[in-house]
Amino acid sequence: MSGDLHLVRPRNDGALVVVVDGLGHGKEAAEAAKKAIEILDANPEESIISLVRRCHDMLKATRGVAMTIALFNSRENTVTALGIGNVEATLLRANPDVNPQHEGVLLRGGVVGYQLPALRASVFPLYPGDLMVFTTDGIQSDFIEKINFADPLQRVVERTLDQNSRGIDDALVLAIRYRGTPP
Repeated sequence: MSGDLHLVRPRNDGALVVVVDGLGHGKEAAEAAKKAIEILDANPEESIISLVRRCHDMLKATRGVAMTIALFNSRENTVTALGIGNVEATLLRANPDVNPQHEGVLLRGGVVGYQLPALRASVFPLYPGDLMVFTTDGIQSDFIEKINFADPLQRVVERTLDQNSRGIDDALVLAIRYRGTPP
């Protein structure tokens, strides 16, 4: 039973993408993660700050979760993201002329459901072909250097898991490629 879960949910202006890691291991970690996903899935049109606060309030009776939450906005070609705990998310640029070539979502210390830090989201511009990779703490943090940008998403995920799994914890990898605003 894994405490690492994800949600990809369409919204009117793009998509809500979340990766959660229930604290600890086993059934209680999985239950906290599942509850967070249910809360997020039921309220996809809210802002990320509101969603994190809602999760925090509803998860107080659980172990809590680490989470990174991102709103992809196809109208503005942006992603707004917020990380609490150790679920990493890195944005890799498709265009070699865009600097920096990769940026990580700032992770704030805390636990959703136990100790919530000041909530400050980051906004990143998006360009067609950009890749965002989310990983839980079962994946070594130097995985970015090993990604072959040309690989299909499934291959990016499989390789990242195969080459970077710590083997001592649940591990989850989620990769999203931004296609750009539809014509």
